[in-house]
Amino acid sequence: MNDATGQQSLRIPTFEDVRAAQARLAGKAHRTPVLTSRTADEKAGATLFFKAENLQRVGAFKFRGAYNAIAAITPDIRRNGIVAYSSGNHAQAIAHAAHLLGVPATIVMPHDAPAIKAQATGGYGATIVFYDRYTEDREAIGRRIASETGASLIPPYDHPDVIAGQGTAALELIEDVGPLDMLVVPLGGGGLLGGSALAAKARSPDCAVYGIEPEAGDDGRQSLAKGEVVHIPVPKSIADGALSTHVGYHNFPILQDKVEGICTVSDAQLVDTMRFFAERMKIVVEPTGCLAAAAVLNGIIPCRGKRVGIILSGGNVDVATFASLLASK
Repeated sequence: MNDATGQQSLRIPTFEDVRAAQARLAGKAHRTPVLTSRTADEKAGATLFFKAENLQRVGAFKFRGAYNAIAAITPDIRRNGIVAYSSGNHAQAIAHAAHLLGVPATIVMPHDAPAIKAQATGGYGATIVFYDRYTEDREAIGRRIASETGASLIPPYDHPDVIAGQGTAALELIEDVGPLDMLVVPLGGGGLLGGSALAAKARSPDCAVYGIEPEAGDDGRQSLAKGEVVHIPVPKSIADGALSTHVGYHNFPILQDKVEGICTVSDAQLVDTMRFFAERMKIVVEPTGCLAAAAVLNGIIPCRGKRVGIILSGGNVDVATFASLLASK
């Protein structure tokens, strides 16, 4: 199988894989709280349930997929180590999960990754290899390291066990609040959206699932419209966790089959949503983590009168950047 593109020997995950991931993650991942806000409900004209994955281990939902993917590897292969590439949250998640499982990890990170994410990744004991996201191919670097070391390559979203692990966030949300009319999910490479769609359609069959991308990086929307995975140049947005150039080949069939639609939001709308969470709900949510909420709170997805689940995917933003963004107008 080609781990970088997933175009050969695809194993498309199912809801049973999400259930298996939930069992592996029991006692390892936090069962994050579901938050509500009367002000947010009034703003959207709906009943909103925010799944606070910004309070997950390593500050993002990524821990779920990372731990599940490493734990699913047999111990004899796992001891050769793990290699991954990521702008930050997957990097931290792999580093922390590998540390918990006693496995060495090497992470390929862009030079311009947020400092807080690079520092945390190194702090968990991973070896970091930096690259230039605009001139170098992180997937090629990851494949080379895996080939040279015998390590297992775990991409940030194009991997069946990663997708299944991410789906446990939506599964918990529905278990905690009951059936939903809509589920709105941030979209970068599609691991969270794919896994969430598997969980939602199994546990709340009438739930309409939407993915939300930054305006500058609408490769998912283009892909659904064209019926095939579309590659775009590296986008530029404050949503650093959603700067993928294409969705994953393992999750694209799920998106085609189970996702109602994909919409985009602007960086300005992300800042406004960060400010709302800080001022009204007293929580820190990073720009990428605000994608789904921004679409709902700005009326991009009509949801009046509906029960709407919203994934807040992460809260890893350094203090200086957070303060600067909130101070901007």
